[in-house]
Amino acid sequence: MALAQAAPASRRWFRSFELVLGVVLAGGMTLAVLFSGLLFPDGGESMDLMARLLPPFQNPAHILGTDPLGRDVLARVVVGGRISLTVGVLSVLGAVVLGTLVGLVAGYYRGVAEIVLMRFADIQLALPFILIAIMFLAILGTGVDKVIFFMIIAQWVQYARLVRGSVLALRDREFILSARAIGVGNGRIIFQHILPNVLGPIVILMTLNVANNILLESSLTFLGLGVDPLIPSWGGMLADGRTYLQSAWWVSVFPGLAIMFTVLGLNLLGDWLRDYLDPTGQTSR
Repeated sequence: MALAQAAPASRRWFRSFELVLGVVLAGGMTLAVLFSGLLFPDGGESMDLMARLLPPFQNPAHILGTDPLGRDVLARVVVGGRISLTVGVLSVLGAVVLGTLVGLVAGYYRGVAEIVLMRFADIQLALPFILIAIMFLAILGTGVDKVIFFMIIAQWVQYARLVRGSVLALRDREFILSARAIGVGNGRIIFQHILPNVLGPIVILMTLNVANNILLESSLTFLGLGVDPLIPSWGGMLADGRTYLQSAWWVSVFPGLAIMFTVLGLNLLGDWLRDYLDPTGQTSR
């Protein structure tokens, strides 16, 4: 009996710790990025060639050291987070809107609409992401807007398939059949009765995909296919510091840690949301 009671208690403690750690990591980085203009008015672009490649924790003016051009690493990490978080959030929002609409139409109306939309989604899933990214960005060029647009086009399929599966499970439920019987229109059924019931899985996937898109943006920028190198971003800082790994490790390590902690915080929040919104998880707790 004691062990049976201790297990739920330990699970609740772990989930609470998971939530707090996720909020601290992701929320702390987000707040720092939002107020980066006040914290670092120069945008991390002030150069001091006499202070280039200063090691971290040795100069109060440059706590995390400086890069090869004498720019403050801490300032550039915080300012660079604006690009990474902007790409992550906007690309997910765009993919959610497009994918949810497609999934609602395909799952509710079935027939030709479902066949065409889902076969198109299957074809897109069969294409290798990185090769399509290289081709797409090589043709259209680099830039924040192009990276966001590409991620929306590449990721709407995930939401479409998720929403379609949820709609298929709901469209023949009693409350939907009752709404049809009293003459409620299809549009009202979709957006007032079905959509609210599929928001839980969508929110969970959104949280996890923001973290994933931050990694993708950093990877594309590291390869020279993402954000303009002149604009501070975490991926760009990693790329700039790779030639100094042996002599000035901090130029790449601290942007990498920023990516790691932000992604970890978002993943923890996603895991907590999954358990919180899952009815079976609620029962177990």
